[in-house]
Amino acid sequence: MNKLLRISERNKFEMQELLPSDDCVNKLALYFQNFADQTRVKILSALAIKELCVNDLSRILDCNQTTISHQLKALREQGLINYRREGKVIVYRIKSQAVNEMMLYAVKEIDQNFA
Repeated sequence: MNKLLRISERNKFEMQELLPSDDCVNKLALYFQNFADQTRVKILSALAIKELCVNDLSRILDCNQTTISHQLKALREQGLINYRREGKVIVYRIKSQAVNEMMLYAVKEIDQNFA
């Protein structure tokens, strides 16, 4: 019943060695959850264009500041954004160009394949 159909036991072992660890898989799942939330995607999209503060994000996305702050905290905890203080204002930006490139790639794929 548990017989492999398309690969050998050796191939199975080799593949298992190449798969990410359970810890890595859990971290990947948490990371990609950020891209499953519409508000977070909107925030990342806006920050890909320009560094912004909570108030500006709130007005641009037509969303209350509490919601924006909560989502920014989640994005910071996942390492997707950074911030800096300018006087009393905190300005947010995407931490890595790779995040922006991944977002652009996804938009391109959606436009080409799901239009």
